[in-house]
Parts: sequence; C-alpha cells; structure tokens
Amino acid sequence: MKHEIVEKNVGLLAVLILVVISLGGLAEIVPLFFQKETTQPVEGLEPLPALALEGRDIYIREGCNNCHSQMIRPFRAETERYGHYSVAGEFVYDHPFLWGSKRTGPDLARVGGRYSDAWHRAHLYNPRDVVPESIMPAYPWLFDDTLDGAHTADKMRALRELGVPYSDAQIAGAREAVQGKKEITALVAYLQQLGTVIEDRR
Repeated sequence: MKHEIVEKNVGLLAVLILVVISLGGLAEIVPLFFQKETTQPVEGLEPLPALALEGRDIYIREGCNNCHSQMIRPFRAETERYGHYSVAGEFVYDHPFLWGSKRTGPDLARVGGRYSDAWHRAHLYNPRDVVPESIMPAYPWLFDDTLDGAHTADKMRALRELGVPYSDAQIAGAREAVQGKKEITALVAYLQQLGTVIEDRR
C-alpha cells in the first residue's frame, strides 16, 4: 500500500510532515497580513514621543520584558485583573514587539496611568518599598544616568522607514526633547503610556 512506502521511508516522511506543517502555518498566518484589524493602528494610536521612545529602549536594555509580558489574552481571568484584552492594532508601531509570555512579574500592557510617576520612581528605585513581597531587582542607576539624545533622531528615522509615521518636526526636535533628562524619567514616560489608547472596559 502507498502509505506503507511513506511510513517506511523516514526521509520521505519527514519531508511530507514539513510540507503539511508549512502549508498549515501559511494558511493560518498569511490571511492576517490582509486583515485591517491586524495591520492598521487603532483609533488614537500615535508614535511614541522621543522621551518615551528612549524609555522603551531602556526597558529593553534592562531586561524588563524578560519578566513582564505586554499582552493580555482574551480570557476572563486576565481581563478582570489587567483590563481590556490586547488587540493587534495597538502594536503596529512597535519594533520589536514586546508581547512576551513570561510573567515573573505582572503584565504591563495596561499599566499606563494606573500609578503615579512618584510610585513608579519609588518602585524602580527599590521595589520592596512599595511592594514588600516583590522579587524585582532595584534600578538605582537610572536616577543617575543622563540621556544625551545623540541617536534619538536616528532611531526615529529608522522607525519611519519601517512605517512609523514620525514627522520631520518630531525628528528635528528629538534630541532637545530628551537631552539632559534622567533615564528614570524616560522609562516612567514609557510606562505611563502603555495601554492607554484602548479604553478600560472592566
């Protein structure tokens, strides 16, 4: 029988399995490239301001995304705790995406506006001052290190090449917007805008 030929030939079986998985994957992924809700920004979404963009890079540099996801799944247990589930249109300007699945700490997709700037600063300086059971490390150097903005405009130009609609004026004013600011200020600016485009419908 023909199926016996395939089952007894390991190389042929492996190739056919690869073909089936590839076709199945393409059937799932390709349509997403043509759906408006996955390729178009949600209403009100704007590119990150220069200071928040630098804060996002600090967030990545310090490995915050290794312990905190930024993706709320559409399950009741998650939406009750974190807020409205994440939608693709919120992230069309993100390069790279920071969705993640590791939650050593809570999800941060809707953390913007939940706490004051002072709370975030205290939390980042020494997490146990505001959350006694926290295992998050402290980041005191963020309060000392200062941004010079030397490459902020270059980052924005690169992102514009990827489709992020930065204007010439935003790029021209990027260095001035961040120069002399502390890293903690940039990181808090990034955190405070997370998830604020979608209305919290809990």
